[in-house]
Amino acid sequence: MNTIEPVFGNFTLTNRIAHVLHSNFLQNYTMDLNRYISQSLFHNSNLESAQVVFLAVGVIIVLGIVGDAFFRKTGIPDVIFLMIAGVIIGPVLGIVGTDTIFKIAPYFAALATIMILFGGGLTLNIKSVIYSAHFAFLIAFLGFALSVVVTSVIAVYGLGWDWPDAILLGVMVGGSSEAIVFGLIKTLRVSDKTKAILALESTITSIMSFIGAFFLFGQIQSSHFIFSSLGITVAKSVLTGLGLGIGVGIPWMYVTSKITDAKYSYLLTLGILFMLFFFANLLGESGALTALIFGLMYGNRQFISRRLKINMDGISTDNSFYEHLAFLVRTFFFVFVGLLANFGQIGYIIFGIAIGIMLYVSRIYVVKISLTKKFTPFDKKIISVMFPRGLAPAVLATIPLTLGLSHAAAYPQIVFIVIIVSVIISTVAIKKAHKELPQEQ
Repeated sequence: MNTIEPVFGNFTLTNRIAHVLHSNFLQNYTMDLNRYISQSLFHNSNLESAQVVFLAVGVIIVLGIVGDAFFRKTGIPDVIFLMIAGVIIGPVLGIVGTDTIFKIAPYFAALATIMILFGGGLTLNIKSVIYSAHFAFLIAFLGFALSVVVTSVIAVYGLGWDWPDAILLGVMVGGSSEAIVFGLIKTLRVSDKTKAILALESTITSIMSFIGAFFLFGQIQSSHFIFSSLGITVAKSVLTGLGLGIGVGIPWMYVTSKITDAKYSYLLTLGILFMLFFFANLLGESGALTALIFGLMYGNRQFISRRLKINMDGISTDNSFYEHLAFLVRTFFFVFVGLLANFGQIGYIIFGIAIGIMLYVSRIYVVKISLTKKFTPFDKKIISVMFPRGLAPAVLATIPLTLGLSHAAAYPQIVFIVIIVSVIISTVAIKKAHKELPQEQ
């Protein structure tokens, strides 16, 4: 059974999500404003009309460039800037309707996963990945477990939820966002080993969130918890990701060395990447690990060829196409998270803030017991504050609405607040750590 299908492939599920959310989405705040905008500004157009589609794409591209310039000038990551822009475009002004957002959610989530993780693999040094893998796995498993425990306890004793529903919420927000982590580590003055730890850890926890959430969806619906099947699901996913990523990545790096035109070489690589993602989903893996490993193989092809004693002609790959496409996907990603905002009950907002803060506190303790003295104080500080949540929990939070689970409407509201709080804390803490860096050195 392909457990990722409801997120990436089922169009009818997203329609049902949209119908449920749209009926309650900011009714008391934006109804009149939305009517005015749709009638006066767009002359009864909607997102399906070509003019508004082009307008939305153009605005988001401009926002991405402005946000990048804002980051370069101030040193503050553009994540918050773009997410707030998404909130304004969607929930506040209603330019982009909630129903349309959830129609495109599965497809955009898939594209974002492919591009972000493949790009992350390209930038990683394989030697650093190998040497830091045990730290990444330790932080990932301890951090994920503690996040689930903390969130579950808050939901049970603060919201009065049953344990299965509370644990499901914990699993949704248990992993950090690969998109945000990969975007931030490029700008940090930390060691390659630290970058590899953060990249691997975010990927591992994201995969754990997807596997754990869909496992719990089935268990809650059936009211029978069979945890022995969880190990089989995890093992299958990991083996599939590694098998496809390495099994195709190594032969493909040899093939690309024989292609004389670098531009076509890169386009072909993206084509292979998309096909790998399809087969990974078909075999029961989300495609996240496959994309990361394939990118790692391709980005380190010279090193791997020397180790395997494969004679490869060195070619200079033109990365400009990928860089522009990755920038566009990343910009849409953060704006998209803002579009998913749902401000319903004040109680959910309070508990979302509490969960975000507790995730930060638990992260500090996990890093403290996981890292050795070989890491610099600055590297430890960066790893301890790098816990932003992103698109994975946002997408997962919508699924209970389609399944009729308890507290289904509460999940999106709480999760969005957790995302906002975690991103704010991470970005502010990173900026503060950079200010203190000269004194530490």
